[in-house]
Amino acid sequence: MHEKFTKTDAEWRAQLSDLAYKVTRKHGTERAGTHDNFPKMPGRFHCICCDQPLFDQDAKFESGTGWPSFFAPLDAEVVEEKEDRSLFMRRTEVLCARCDAHLGHVFPDGPAPTGLRYCMNGVALRFEPED
Repeated sequence: MHEKFTKTDAEWRAQLSDLAYKVTRKHGTERAGTHDNFPKMPGRFHCICCDQPLFDQDAKFESGTGWPSFFAPLDAEVVEEKEDRSLFMRRTEVLCARCDAHLGHVFPDGPAPTGLRYCMNGVALRFEPED
């Protein structure tokens, strides 16, 4: 388990854009199609809040949903999942295990090898190209 990374609400507001704050700290959702231009080269996607590596480019796929989608995180310890019953739905929320940032949701309709679709908010991620 990773050591928790915490900041005050004021520190998060100062660090993040208004949209990134709304999504990651207040469990919001960005509009679909906002991040269609994510890089395609090798690299990793990090948490915008604490910079923890979360997803590898090799696990990214085109889901057609309008949000960046992955079939698996880097490892099971980098994300946490919890039940989300907001908006009159039952979903599984995905959080950064290090800082509790809301990243998106995971659904059981993804491709092999996992059959999962980690549907992430692009504003919650920062891409770092491979060296």
